[in-house]
Amino acid sequence: MKKLQIKIPIILPEVSDEKDQCVHKLISRLQDTEGLEKVHVADEKDNGVPQLCFHYNPEKISLDRIQTLAKRAGASILDKYGHKLIEVEGLRHTRHARKVENSLIRLKGVLQGAVSASGMIGLEYETAKIDEAEILTFLRKEGLDILNTEVNVERYIRATSEDSTSPTDVNQHDHDHKESGDHDHSHGGIFGKNTEMIFSIICGVLLGIGFGLSFIETVPSWVSLALYIGAYFFGGFYTAKEAIETVSKGGFEIDFLMLVAAIGAAILGEWAEGALLLFLFSMGHALEHYAMNKARKSIAALAELAPKTALLKRNGKTEEVGIEELSIGDIIVVKPNSKISADGVVVDGRSSVNQAPITGESVPVDKEPVDDPKKDWSQEKDIKDENRAFSGTINGNNTLEIKVIKVAKDSTLSRLVKLVNEAQTQKSPTQRLTDKFEKYFVPAVLVLVVLLHFAFLVIDETFSESFYRAMAVLVAASPCALAIATPSAVLSGVARAAKSGVLIKGGRPLEDLGVLTALAFDKTGTLTEGKPMLTEVVALGDVKEEELLKIAIAVEGLSDHPLAKAVVRDGKERLKGADIPEAKDLEAVLGKGIKATLGSDKVYIGNLDLFESLDDKKPSKETEEKVKSLESDGNTTMLIRQNDDYIGIIALMDTPREEAKNTLERLKKIGIKRMIMLTGDNQKVADAVAKEIGLTDAWGSLLPEEKVEAIKELREKEDKVAMVGDGVNDAPAMANSTVGIAMGAAGSDVALETADIALMADKLETLPFAIGLSRKAKGIIKQNLWVSLGIVALLIPATIFGFANIGIAVLIHEGSTLIVVFNALRLLAYKNT
Repeated sequence: MKKLQIKIPIILPEVSDEKDQCVHKLISRLQDTEGLEKVHVADEKDNGVPQLCFHYNPEKISLDRIQTLAKRAGASILDKYGHKLIEVEGLRHTRHARKVENSLIRLKGVLQGAVSASGMIGLEYETAKIDEAEILTFLRKEGLDILNTEVNVERYIRATSEDSTSPTDVNQHDHDHKESGDHDHSHGGIFGKNTEMIFSIICGVLLGIGFGLSFIETVPSWVSLALYIGAYFFGGFYTAKEAIETVSKGGFEIDFLMLVAAIGAAILGEWAEGALLLFLFSMGHALEHYAMNKARKSIAALAELAPKTALLKRNGKTEEVGIEELSIGDIIVVKPNSKISADGVVVDGRSSVNQAPITGESVPVDKEPVDDPKKDWSQEKDIKDENRAFSGTINGNNTLEIKVIKVAKDSTLSRLVKLVNEAQTQKSPTQRLTDKFEKYFVPAVLVLVVLLHFAFLVIDETFSESFYRAMAVLVAASPCALAIATPSAVLSGVARAAKSGVLIKGGRPLEDLGVLTALAFDKTGTLTEGKPMLTEVVALGDVKEEELLKIAIAVEGLSDHPLAKAVVRDGKERLKGADIPEAKDLEAVLGKGIKATLGSDKVYIGNLDLFESLDDKKPSKETEEKVKSLESDGNTTMLIRQNDDYIGIIALMDTPREEAKNTLERLKKIGIKRMIMLTGDNQKVADAVAKEIGLTDAWGSLLPEEKVEAIKELREKEDKVAMVGDGVNDAPAMANSTVGIAMGAAGSDVALETADIALMADKLETLPFAIGLSRKAKGIIKQNLWVSLGIVALLIPATIFGFANIGIAVLIHEGSTLIVVFNALRLLAYKNT
């Protein structure tokens, strides 16, 4: 039996998530192939990309046959199943979004659907049973405008540049729709987007006038009644519309409960109370819509970061073009104090760039040209921060010329917009729980209300009194606040995080991050600088430190080993422009060191093993002990010998980041109990770094698969564990942690895609902010749940026993809904403490 691993995106190009339904369909389709014993998602990822693992019998099926079958099956699955992220306008509130979601997933051919009140719809569907045009037609019939069917910056920009005042049709389906004239503007009405708010105000005005006139004896009672009926129409228009649509599809929603209560009040002759109920309910809806739009606009502002045009340099001249016209390899000119139009590398000019819109960094980053401007940098994975430029960032005081390495739709900003919008459709565990609760709660309330109608048979009261009490309970039990409690907080939290360069992919990681008790860190590039630095220069005998450094730099300058480059770079910095002699005749001894000629001298640089095997001129015991002492502190050492004399020791170390110690102290203060470093370096190095920066544990000499086991072990002890790394080498460990956190995601596509949370800047200090924000969000969600459930728990008995009438019930009920929404909006103002 043999194994073969193939990256999932090779087979399913549109799919990057191994949990996608298409992956499961592909596995089940291939599972019964003769010669294939087992097909499953591999435990390890290849550079962060999920893989399928095929266990096969080479006597029955060839490698080529497996690859052909997998690709063919993948192609047929992609032909058969569609994935879509659609942006719409016209969702008035969370309950409306849920109604659309329930209707959507009932459509034949729709496999999965998630609708966010912010206007994002995520879909998976069978293309043989339903196509995109039918889905868009259905959404329009639900009263929604289609803004985007391909959510990325390029689409947003095209929309805003074509028409800045109205929603723009972005594909042929939309144009067809316009021509057919079937759009009824039901999301807004005769007053446009603000129709619901205006209707609510009219309702309130009619109610107030009617109520005032009822106290004037000379005014006939029918005048007030007519005004109340008018208030019923304007206040109940949207409530009735949604209630009828919901009931016609076999469901019961809060709008239905409110409508029944208002009709009941009218039957009892309590027109003023019924009108008050509809006024407060419709006003609550309108204000909730306004508040949710505020959070949504914080996210939409991301897309507006990108300029619509770029100055393209061609044949020595510059011309202004739309960013969608830029191609990889084009040179764009960025003038002082203007936005950068595309992802690229600086090929000419030096300037400071404000990267805060993408990475959240408060300090501008100095940019300089790359060494080789003609090189194809679009294929380069490791581009230095001082050379890289991101679309949407702001140039400083000097002109830059930038070589484009990504087209507009693939830019970091575009991907960020898409991922943040996808995050809006991901429900948190608390939201799923409250959705489930409501599913059973609403029918239970209806049963209770029906029973209360017959209270007059048991207690001494009239049918009218029993009926009134039942209507009051109906209002009191409506869980409006509960419906909005979690999604409003999640949306605000995701929006606030994105503003500071932290991408949180939905409600689950937002909630999980707040309950972490342990953090596991990769060492190299996460807690440390990721490159060796010269830490110690120890001169022996009569040799001076400056002379020792010159000899080391001369010899190491012939080598291209990373340690040798570090010696040359840091050594020259220490010597500050001193003349370096010229060495020659370099000879490398694998794994031990090097030797070369310097003038008439023979120079040897290497570890103790080099000199053990060289000759009988061994270093003294004191020298050996000094070397071992430096190594025990985590240094990599090099002993230097000139002819027969040992003249010095050089030590290098991947030094901790400057901010690491302070960041870990802040994490301890906010309650992270354990902070563990997982590294492939030896235990001595791990212990030395841990001691210097204040880690609780350091586990060294770990292979990638052993890091995964370490995470599993930690999860058993600590329950909630996050893995912090660069998103590439650490992807398997991230996948097995509660939350995977990638640093420096702005420069790494893999990190951006694989992590649950991506810190866009390569800044460790943003971690306490992300955890603090998550905890604040978790706290606000809990507060919202207590308020919403507490109000319902108090109001139901209060109305049953007659302590509260319909007016009081609706006032408290709608007040709690607004409290919950505006409490969630506090997250938008969260400060990094």
